[in-house]
Amino acid sequence: MTTLRKTRPGRVAASPKPADESNRIVREAPAKLNLTLAVIRRRADGYHALHSVMVPLKLVDTVTVSPIETPSEPASTERRDSLALSGFEVPGTADNLVLRAIALARAAVASTWPGAPAEPPPLAAELLKRVPVAAGLGGGSSDAASAMDAALEAWDARLSIDRAMAVAAALGSDVPFFLACGAARISGRGEFVDPLPDLKGRQPAVLLVAPRVAVSTREVFQAFSRGARPIHAEAAQEVSERLAADMASGLRGVALLERAAELASSNDLLHATVAVVPTLVPFRRALARLLALPVGQSGSGPTCWTLYPSLTAARKAARVVEDALLAGMLPEIGHGLPFVAATTILTGPAAGTADTDTNAADKTASAADNDTSTANEAVEPGRDAGRSIRGHRVPRGRHNVDVSDSVEHDGR
Repeated sequence: MTTLRKTRPGRVAASPKPADESNRIVREAPAKLNLTLAVIRRRADGYHALHSVMVPLKLVDTVTVSPIETPSEPASTERRDSLALSGFEVPGTADNLVLRAIALARAAVASTWPGAPAEPPPLAAELLKRVPVAAGLGGGSSDAASAMDAALEAWDARLSIDRAMAVAAALGSDVPFFLACGAARISGRGEFVDPLPDLKGRQPAVLLVAPRVAVSTREVFQAFSRGARPIHAEAAQEVSERLAADMASGLRGVALLERAAELASSNDLLHATVAVVPTLVPFRRALARLLALPVGQSGSGPTCWTLYPSLTAARKAARVVEDALLAGMLPEIGHGLPFVAATTILTGPAAGTADTDTNAADKTASAADNDTSTANEAVEPGRDAGRSIRGHRVPRGRHNVDVSDSVEHDGR
C-alpha cells in the first residue's frame, strides 16, 4: 500500500516521522540531455531500438527517504510507503515512479537484506521537483533511480548490477541511464548503458526552454511509426555513433560546441514530436531566430536546448528568452510561460581529478561562472569523488549499485 500527499510549491508535507532523523537519505536526481537520438528500427517486442549519447545536467530534483519504523518495532499489518511532493506539479497518483521504485527495490532485496526474512520496512519519501514533467529531460526516470538507491541505503541492502539494471529497465527505458552517473552511450530501448568519459576541459553550458505542454512519448513513437520521420534515415545514427566514439577517445568540451549544429539536427523524433504538437514548429523557429544558434530537442520533447561556452553566456541567453516571452516575441504555446533555465553538463563522481589537461583559461572561466546564483540556475548535486563502497571502488555508479565503466548490461 502507498500514500501520496501533494503540497504547495516550495513546501514539503510532513512525512510519517522516522524513528531516527539521522536515517534520512538524500539523493539528487539530475535531468538528462540527449545530445543525439537515433531511432534504428522497431523491435519484435514493440519497442524501438535506439542509439543515443546522453549526459546528466546540474538541474536536479531532490529525493529523500526515511525508514518509518525501526527493525525493533513490530511490523504493522498494513505496510505503507508514503510520498510528499513539492515543486513542479506531478501526476497525483499512487503510480508515481518514486513509489514504484521503492516497491520494486524492496521485492528485489527481500530475501537478501540484513533483516531477512522480514520484509524491508516502509519508507517515507519526499520529492522536490525542479525538472519539468513530461518534457524529454528524464526527470521521473532520474527520480526513480535515485529513490531505488536511497531505499537500498535505508535498508543497508545491496543489488548486483545485473539485478539493478533489471529493476531499472522494469521502471522505464530511461532509468538504466541514471545508474551510470555520467555521460553514456545508450542502445537497445535504453537498457544497454555504456558509460563514456566526461568531456575534457571546460564543460559546455546549456540553455533549456521547455514549453508547458506535456508530450506523450508513446504518442511521439506512434507518430514516428506512421511516417513522421527525417528524410535521411541514417544521418542521426552516424552522428551519434561518431560522437560516442570521439567522447570515448577524450573529446573536449570546446569540440562539442563546434558540433552544435550537427547535434541539434540529430534527433530522429523531432519530426514526430511536432506532428503531435504542431505549435512547436513556429515556436522553435522563433526561438532559433532570437538566439541565432542551433536549437536541439531532448528526447521526445518538447524541451529545446542550445549549447554555450559558459554558464554566464547561457544565463544571458535565458534572460533574453524571458524578456522575449514577456514582450510577446515568441509564440504562445501550452499553458503559461515556458520553463527557462541555464545549466551545465554534470561530470561524473571522479571528474576533476583525472583531467589534468584543463588549461588556465578553462579554470578561470569556470570560476567566474560560479560567482552568483539565480532563480533559473540549476542546483549542483552533492557528489563524493571516487566513492568507496565497502572496500570496492566504483568510478561510476550509485552508492549501492556497482556499475562498470566499460561493459554493457542487458537489463531485460
